[in-house]
Amino acid sequence: MTHEPVLLSQVIELMRSIDLAGNADKAGEVEKSGKKLKIADCTLGLGGYSEEILQTFTGAQVYALDRDLRAVEFSKSRLSGYAPRFIALHGNFGGIGESLAEFAPFDALVFDLGVSNMQLTEADRGFSFQTDGPLDMRMNSNAGRTAADVVNNASVTDLADIFWLYGEEHFSRQIARGIEEHRKRGGIFETTGELVELIRNVLPAPVQRKMGTHPARRVFQALRIHVNNELDELETALASVKEIAAPGAIVVIVSYHSLEDRIVKHAFREWEKEKKWGIVLTRRPVLPDTEEIEKNHKARSAKLRAFRFFGEKEEKWRK
Repeated sequence: MTHEPVLLSQVIELMRSIDLAGNADKAGEVEKSGKKLKIADCTLGLGGYSEEILQTFTGAQVYALDRDLRAVEFSKSRLSGYAPRFIALHGNFGGIGESLAEFAPFDALVFDLGVSNMQLTEADRGFSFQTDGPLDMRMNSNAGRTAADVVNNASVTDLADIFWLYGEEHFSRQIARGIEEHRKRGGIFETTGELVELIRNVLPAPVQRKMGTHPARRVFQALRIHVNNELDELETALASVKEIAAPGAIVVIVSYHSLEDRIVKHAFREWEKEKKWGIVLTRRPVLPDTEEIEKNHKARSAKLRAFRFFGEKEEKWRK
């Protein structure tokens, strides 16, 4: 299974500026001094960021977290050669304050908020609108409601709200009413293909031609975010970052839609202006270039933002 981490070189370059407690300018100088970097990969996935970090910073200790047990086991096996410098744990990134507390403080924390290739390519996970499979979409396959539970049981109003709020789907009400009519006729949704077919039947053909993308993309995004409680998880994670970040630590977050990016942007601004914890390193989000987008289609919507906490020797540092 292949995996191309998005904005990888930019993430690594930001990590080179890690400032341990205000005592060193660059991560490379820290490593030369014999001090060990401690880095949290808060959304492990298939381990792309963790692998590059381990290769680049040869003395770094990486603690990685993912709610998808399949991803944890896959990455443990793939990166086993880096043991004991690499430790993978099973847990939601919203719970970093508890899951990673015993290993804190961290000199850098990295978040990639996208769906992994494993989730998209394995049809039985139900994330993809391009392959037929069970309508599941749970990142943790052992817990919570499935997307089928939501589609088959939520009210038409709730469905429309989910599709609009989390997918910015302009035809949310029409699709929700189409689902309701299907249910009234005794129909149920068990597979991704059944939901895709309903969406195609509801949306007028001229509308679909003008979309420029798959007609089910926004609905599937919305259901995935809702099923996995992704936005609340992100806000909870951000609220916990200060508890496990070392003085001088870097926080790097790659998001893939405006809802996530807005939460990250506002959090970083609050940390800088109101709480005076540090500085925003990215006044505007870092975007992938044309070459990366051509190589990796997933990168087309990516935005990177970064923040650095003040070091202990800096006068502006506030505990």
